[in-house]
Amino acid sequence: QVQLVESGGGLVQPGGSLRLSCVASGFTFSWYAMSWYRQAPGKERERVAGISSPGGSTMYADSVKGRFTISRDNAKNTVYLQMNSLKPEDTAVYHCNARGHDDYWGQGTQVTVSS
Repeated sequence: QVQLVESGGGLVQPGGSLRLSCVASGFTFSWYAMSWYRQAPGKERERVAGISSPGGSTMYADSVKGRFTISRDNAKNTVYLQMNSLKPEDTAVYHCNARGHDDYWGQGTQVTVSS
């Protein structure tokens, strides 16, 4: 059974940091490109970061470039999103996505940036 389980979300003050993790199971993780998406209430889903299979290249949305870093550990079947200098507009539910032969999604983790 395929699973993507996100963790690490929470409430943080503006300027703070969070590290999201997504643990994958049920498929060959290293064969899949991984991405983090986010969706805020009333807004469209946005791809914020992606990393290739097995991990040679990355991409970032302009809104997070220089503040967020995506990485993966294929030995642990895990993708990370390090988020620094968080802003209130980063508030959203963050989902991880695996794309390869198939397309898999996690349930999401809530990130709230507020003072």
